[in-house]
Amino acid sequence: MAIANRVESVVGSKEDAGSKIMRHAGLLSGQLQQLRTRMYPPKSEKILRPFLTNEVSKLTSIPDSTLKLMSIEGRGPVPSRLENNHRVYTLAQLNELRALFAMQKPAEAVRFLPRRRAGEHLQVVAVANFKGGSAKTTTCVHLSHYLALHGYRVLALDLDPQASLSAMFGAQPEIDVGSNETIYAALRYDEAERRPIQEIIRKTYFDGIDLIPGNLEVMEYEHETPRVLANKSTSGAIFFERLKLALAEVEADYDVVILDTPPSLGFLTLSAIFAATSMIITVHPAMLDVASMSQFLLMMGDLISVLNESGAQLDQDFIRYLVTRHNPNDAPQSQVVAMLRHLFGSDVLLPTAIESTAVEAAGLAKRSIYELEMGQIGRDTQKRAREAVDAVNEAIIGLINDSWGRT
Repeated sequence: MAIANRVESVVGSKEDAGSKIMRHAGLLSGQLQQLRTRMYPPKSEKILRPFLTNEVSKLTSIPDSTLKLMSIEGRGPVPSRLENNHRVYTLAQLNELRALFAMQKPAEAVRFLPRRRAGEHLQVVAVANFKGGSAKTTTCVHLSHYLALHGYRVLALDLDPQASLSAMFGAQPEIDVGSNETIYAALRYDEAERRPIQEIIRKTYFDGIDLIPGNLEVMEYEHETPRVLANKSTSGAIFFERLKLALAEVEADYDVVILDTPPSLGFLTLSAIFAATSMIITVHPAMLDVASMSQFLLMMGDLISVLNESGAQLDQDFIRYLVTRHNPNDAPQSQVVAMLRHLFGSDVLLPTAIESTAVEAAGLAKRSIYELEMGQIGRDTQKRAREAVDAVNEAIIGLINDSWGRT
């Protein structure tokens, strides 16, 4: 009641812009928290669905018949049973199976357990574009999930103060991420407050994926860096090196790092570009979005030149454009896609991330297409969306394997 009276009082009088924005922020934050509490009760944790034997077979390349025989003989991880008596495995059990078959068949170990080997460098994939709505976070989530489902060790790093990636992994930025718990903790210039990157990495419900969450705190790096540069007060690594050096501390623990960058070309994005071994630039095939991407590329080119003059050596295995939210039946979109392929050739990934109600429905529930069970949405819709997302991720994994020298 007191809150309602205060709001009525403020609205009744002349309200300045700052007060209005703060009031709206409070109202929206409260509403979102109520929705989150209904979807995820206070002490609940997000969990990953189990996988049927036919799914396990596709993901691990272990024949369905072999899985059934192992279950009958009591070899390997013990699957659970659904009400219809079908066997299901957790993702952790999938990874147990992978390790078991890799050990039993060393000549085919990479097929079962595709983690990087000696001499293969950590692959750091930056997903970038400063145009909002280009599906950066959706791309990051689906790529992370796909990699983990196929046995890779993944670190998902949220560099965006909006922290949508963190929310998709069940970490609500306003509630679950405290002070000095974002990547800023490992990058900050204050020696006394800076933390090792290992201390801010979190396990997630998705076996094989760890997370460094984000929230508004990561913006502190954008505010602090200009002051440090102006005062020439920094000691140790210059701003664009700090993320790369932090990631080097945990290099042995992961195969792929996914960087969800902010929708801007600030110090965090520059740090991500310098740390990355590869880049995926997402683009929605509409002329306004393409025009925005043109400005993004021009600005990024200028800033990379500045980094080069500062002694930064960019060493990226690949840079590719990914067409997102693509409707193949939309003629203007098709013209834009054709133009991009004409201009950039094979630098535009052949598969596109199609616009799909299945992906949208999953996103509303803070899930990826891989987390949906059959029957939650239309079977054909889900199948088409899954095939399209798989094709994009397979293409990116192909590029990663090429960078490692794998055939």
